[in-house]
Amino acid sequence: MNPILELHSVSKKFNIHHEGGSYLSLRDRIGDLVKFKKSRKSEEEFWALKDISFSINPGESIGIIGKNGAGKSTLLKILSKITPPTEGKIISRGRIASLLEVGTGFHPELTGRENVYLNGSILGMRKREIDKHFDAIIEFAGTEKFLDTPLKHYSSGMQLRLAFAVAAFLEPEILVIDEVLAVGDVEFQKKCLRKMEDVSSSGRTILFVSHNMSAVESLCSKSVLLKNGQLEFIGNSSDTIQQYMNLMEENLLSHTGVILFNSDFSDKPIYKAEILCDQKNSSNAYMGCRLEIKIYFKTEISLDSPLLGIIIKDSQGIPMIGVNNRHYVGNLTSNAVSEGSISMIIPYLPFFEGIYHVDIHFGNAFVDIEVLRDCFQFTVEPAKFTSTGEMPDKKINRLFINDIAWQLDAK
Repeated sequence: MNPILELHSVSKKFNIHHEGGSYLSLRDRIGDLVKFKKSRKSEEEFWALKDISFSINPGESIGIIGKNGAGKSTLLKILSKITPPTEGKIISRGRIASLLEVGTGFHPELTGRENVYLNGSILGMRKREIDKHFDAIIEFAGTEKFLDTPLKHYSSGMQLRLAFAVAAFLEPEILVIDEVLAVGDVEFQKKCLRKMEDVSSSGRTILFVSHNMSAVESLCSKSVLLKNGQLEFIGNSSDTIQQYMNLMEENLLSHTGVILFNSDFSDKPIYKAEILCDQKNSSNAYMGCRLEIKIYFKTEISLDSPLLGIIIKDSQGIPMIGVNNRHYVGNLTSNAVSEGSISMIIPYLPFFEGIYHVDIHFGNAFVDIEVLRDCFQFTVEPAKFTSTGEMPDKKINRLFINDIAWQLDAK
């Protein structure tokens, strides 16, 4: 039996353009224009994928995992023929349907009904094929009331449900699904996973990119691990996920998590900060790890009550927490100090995966001595912290709480 999909030494290169070898001031640029100098440009090659080779048999469900920037989405775009590979070749022996981004193949001015036919035709369906599955598509998406409403009035979740339904009921030989399922609510995610299981059991092939390791493990018999655009590991999903978790542990040690501030001649008190995940210096943390932010200070005067305030904000700049040691009983020192360190420790980090920015307020009792805004950032990576691996709905939870007790008293 021939593989339904073969990748032979697939690579993808992007050229990154830089304006000048270093930062140019406005005066430099105006001077260049007056002197009719050519703009100083440089170009850097970036290989998003390098020498990727593997094959997939009909009916297999394959997970594709890796850190952000590993090349997962680039690989799916190549497989979906959105972008061509720079090197190598792909042999496909079946029709591919892709769900890579919410709204792909949709037109905002057309109604939901019109977009089903538009999206279906883009994905290779004939009209009679769309007619045959139309009712099932709409029922699955749950958008009956909005069929004749322009898509621009749909929420992203509604667009996702409709796009997934079209792709799933197309009955392609190969179904390619990216992380977009994260946009939907928990119940719809479960519904999608059940549908993908049905697709797989019917003998069709699925390529599934997700950070939900539990979903990958339950849906995919085999998985591919990418690292920096290269194939790091391929094997059964449980082994591949273990390799991914090992890789995350290694990455904890590869980022120092140490930030230096001010010069030796500065009169500012803060000269260093550290971020530690499970007592290891790193700018990467895990969901649920013991997070410590440690500030080193040296002052000319003794501080009776050193005060550390930390504000942690998400990638949009929205504060997640803002605390200082004055809020917590027993955390103020009774001895005056002029040099040392002070830490904020969160025993179990309640943040979902993402990038977070930190503001530091340092002072004495009620007075700020130094304030550092957006002085460093850290990344939180997903982790399988429950037996099911199911995450709380991020749309209604800013933080996750792992240790919640539930009690049922029967009468």
